[in-house]
Amino acid sequence: MEHSNQWQQQGPLTRSPNRLVATIFGAVYLLVAILGFLVTGGAGFASTDGTLLLGIFEVNWLHDIVHLLIGAALLIAGLSSVSAAKSVNGVVGAVYLLVGILGFFIENTAANILALNTPDHFLHLVSAIILLGVAIGADKSAARARVA
Repeated sequence: MEHSNQWQQQGPLTRSPNRLVATIFGAVYLLVAILGFLVTGGAGFASTDGTLLLGIFEVNWLHDIVHLLIGAALLIAGLSSVSAAKSVNGVVGAVYLLVGILGFFIENTAANILALNTPDHFLHLVSAIILLGVAIGADKSAARARVA
C-alpha cells in the first residue's frame, strides 16, 4: 500500500493536475522573469513605473525577481511531488489573488513597488483562479494520503 501512495506522489506529471500546472506555470514564470530582465534595463529596482514586457505588462527589477522566485518554487514543487505541488499552487494562488485585488488600489501610489499595471492585475487574478482551483479541486487522493 505504501508503494501505491509513493507512486501517486512521484508518478508522471500527467497523472497529477497539480504537478502539471505547477510545472507549466513555473516554467512560464521563469521565462517571464528572464524576458523581464532583458527589458528592465532603465527601470529603477522598485520603481513604480516599469518598462513594458510584451508591450503590455510593466516590470521593474523587483518584479522580475519575484517572478523568478515564484517560477522556481512552482517548478521545483511540480517536479517534486503531488503534495508539494498542491501546497505551492495553493499558496501562490492565494498570494496572486491578494496581489490581483490589491493591485487595483495601489496602482497609482507609492506602494506600487512592483510597477503593477491593469494587465498585471488581470493576469494575477487569472493565475490565482487556475492555481487555487487546481490546488483545491484536484488530487484529492494525495490530500487524503497525507492525512492518513
